[in-house]
Parts: sequence; structure tokens; C-alpha cells
Amino acid sequence: MNWKRALIAASAAIPVILLFAWGFTRDPGTIPSPLPGKPAPLFALDVFAPGQPPLNLPKGDTVRLADLRGRVVVLNFWASWCVACRSEHTVLSTTARLFAGRPVSFVGVLYNDRPALGEAWIAEMGGQSYPSVQDPDARTAIDYGLYGVPETFFIDGTGRVAYKQLGPVSESRLAKIVDSLIRALPATATDSAAKGGS
Repeated sequence: MNWKRALIAASAAIPVILLFAWGFTRDPGTIPSPLPGKPAPLFALDVFAPGQPPLNLPKGDTVRLADLRGRVVVLNFWASWCVACRSEHTVLSTTARLFAGRPVSFVGVLYNDRPALGEAWIAEMGGQSYPSVQDPDARTAIDYGLYGVPETFFIDGTGRVAYKQLGPVSESRLAKIVDSLIRALPATATDSAAKGGS
């Protein structure tokens, strides 16, 4: 009789053990996104923090994703209250400077925050090389399915989301993705950037 009970207990335990084993192979920080491979949601957002030359845009100017077609776009959602955003701020700003003159645009999107607080945070962090825009009512964040900040979306030259980074992006990953997306652009885009075109 005991062997029957042992067999029943083992039969019930094996699926549970296999489920746990499978769970340990998954990264709990990975949240699947439906956007990679699909067209990036369009937006038109006003600049509140202009950035620094040569990547700056006038305060009050409008950044339209449609106008950036043919370029790689690094879209970083952040907030002044976000502790993790501090760790990637220098990485984003430095990498944007390194790629200046190439067909890539870095854009910061302020999430659930006030522009005045965002400007103060940027000043406290020592400035920012690229512009940041405000997202009233977080409509763009909703369109992008934002889970929290920081999150970075990499948009290719055709306007499709190529990658999504959840949490702070490392310098090596950022440079590697941007470089690979620039290399995938048609030669005309990289040639015009080399000649000083945008």
C-alpha cells in the first residue's frame, strides 16, 4: 500500500518541481512588450529642457516622431523622483554626445512630473546633452505601454520599435544598440550625417 501512496505523491510533485525549475530560468525583471517589431506610436511633444549644443532644441519647440523618420531615435522616459534614473543619466548624456553628427536623436520624456522639477533635476545632475519633452497626462507613456521609469525605446530608421530597455541602460548596451541600428540605416542616411546633415 505504501508504494501506491509514494507513487501518487511523486506523480503530483513532479509537475510542481518542473514548474519551479522552469520559473528559476526566467528573469523576474523581464516584462514582455508588444511593441518591438511594430511601428512606434507617433507623438508631438513640446521641449521644456533644451539640452546642450550641438544637440539642443529651443525651449517650446515641438519634437515630432514623424520628423525623425530615417534616423535612429533613443526615447528615454524618466522623472525627477526616479532614483534609478540617476544611475543612467550620465550614460545617456555622454553617449548622445559621442554620437553627435550621426543619424540618431536622443529624446527624454518627462513622466508624471512637473517640467520645473525636471529642469531643477537636470541642473542638479550637471546638465543634459539632449532635449527633454513634457508628456501631458502621460498620453505618450500610455501609448508606449510604459510600466515605470526609467524605460528606453530604441526606434529604427523605418519608425519601428527595435528594442525596449526596462530599467537603467548600461553604457555598453546603449552604444551597441545605437551603433547596430545606425549600421542598418540606408547608406544615404549615414552619408548625409557624415556631411553634416541631420
